[in-house]
Amino acid sequence: MAIRKEHLEFHSLDLALGWRTPAGYPSGIEEKILAGALDEKAKTGNRTRLLRFEAGARTSLQFVHDYWEEVFLLSGDLIVGDDGKGTETYGPNTYACRPPGVRHGPFRSTDGCLLFEIHYYDPGSAGSAWRG
Repeated sequence: MAIRKEHLEFHSLDLALGWRTPAGYPSGIEEKILAGALDEKAKTGNRTRLLRFEAGARTSLQFVHDYWEEVFLLSGDLIVGDDGKGTETYGPNTYACRPPGVRHGPFRSTDGCLLFEIHYYDPGSAGSAWRG
């Protein structure tokens, strides 16, 4: 199965419009889909998005999902592991690549942040977890 994503040439992004709070996220955290679509029920697809945290925004639980995730922190600060079990603070130009099934978070940002994310199911495994 091939990865399907629309062809988009360079174009300006309106960073003021088109943001929404993703399902399961608290207010203060919003996404803007740039390309693609991820179908978590069918375990297919891919998406590229921006995710932003307002200053002080936080999640309360760890995340675990059955798709690959790549995250690049463009600006601001992101605090990972904000659950009393140890934290790590990251700044701009930091990157994470997570295979399916990896627990991560909770997250918070003191000053706010902007993340560039790519999520995708492995087209060769129909969404099955990586066993590397």
